[in-house]
Amino acid sequence: MKITKAVIAAAGWSTRFLPAVKSYAKHLVPIWDKPQIQYLVEECIASGITQICIVHRHGEKTLKQHFQYDPTLEEYLNSTNKQKHMDSLHQIWQKIENFKFIPQARSLPYGNGSPILAAKSFIDSDPFVFMYGDDFVLENQPGKYLSSLISTFIKQKAEAVCGVQQVLHSEINRYSSVQFKKNSDYKNQIQTVIEKPPVDQAPSDLTLFGRFIFSPQIIDVLKTTTTSRGELWLTDAVNTLAQSKLVIAQATTKDSPWLTTGDPLNWLKANLLFTRQNPDIYPQIKEFLKKL
Repeated sequence: MKITKAVIAAAGWSTRFLPAVKSYAKHLVPIWDKPQIQYLVEECIASGITQICIVHRHGEKTLKQHFQYDPTLEEYLNSTNKQKHMDSLHQIWQKIENFKFIPQARSLPYGNGSPILAAKSFIDSDPFVFMYGDDFVLENQPGKYLSSLISTFIKQKAEAVCGVQQVLHSEINRYSSVQFKKNSDYKNQIQTVIEKPPVDQAPSDLTLFGRFIFSPQIIDVLKTTTTSRGELWLTDAVNTLAQSKLVIAQATTKDSPWLTTGDPLNWLKANLLFTRQNPDIYPQIKEFLKKL
C-alpha cells in the first residue's frame, strides 16, 4: 500500500486573526518567510504525497492564488536575477501531480470534520492524510513525523492513525482527551476520545491534533455523526470508528513537536521557536529579545 493523497483543512473564518486576515486566508500568514500552509504542503511532499486537496472557505481565492504560477512575477524575477525567491514554490509544482482547491459547501455543517466530506470525491476509495491548516509541526527534517504515521498505518493495517501530544492537565478541557484500550494486541490502541472534557474527567493528558491517516471509511462515519454544540467534530467520528475498528494514537517526539498557530499569540510563539532552528537568524533574535 502507498498513500499519495492529503487533504488540508483551511475553511474557517479565522475570526481570532481579524481584521488582519479580512482580505486573505489566515493560512497564508507566514511562519518566518513562507505561509504556514506551504510548510504543510512541503511536509506532505517529504512524506511521499503527490496529490493534495486544500478545502477552503466558500469564495476564498487567495490560497489558490498563492500556489498558482504567476507569469508576470516570474518574468520580473528572471529579469532581475531574483529567481531564488520562488525556488520553494517551483519545487512544489515539480513534485505535485494533482493540486485541487475545493470550496466547502455552505450546506455542510460547521466543524473540523466537514472538510473531509467536502473532499470526498477527491479521496474516492483511497486512504489519505488529513491535516488541520493551523497545526504546525516543527521539524529539522520536514515530514519525519508524518512519515512515521503513514508507516504505522500501513504496518498495523489500521483504519486510522492519529497524531497526539501531551498537554498541561489544567488545559485538557480546551482539547480532546484520549483513553487507551487495555490488554490490546496493539500499542496505543484508542478506546475512546472525549472532546473538551472537564479537567477532573479527562482519561489522559494526550490530545488529538491535526495529523491523521484515515481509511476512506471515515467518510461514512462522518455522514452519520450528529453535530454537537453546533459543530461536526472529527473527534466524535474518530471515537465512533474506534469502537469497532483499529485506531492507533502516535505521540510526537521532542524533535517534532506540534505547535498550534490558531491565534496570534501562539502564532508568534511558533515563529520564535522556528528561528531557533536557524543559526543565521536565532542569535540576532535572541539578542533583540534581551533588550526588551
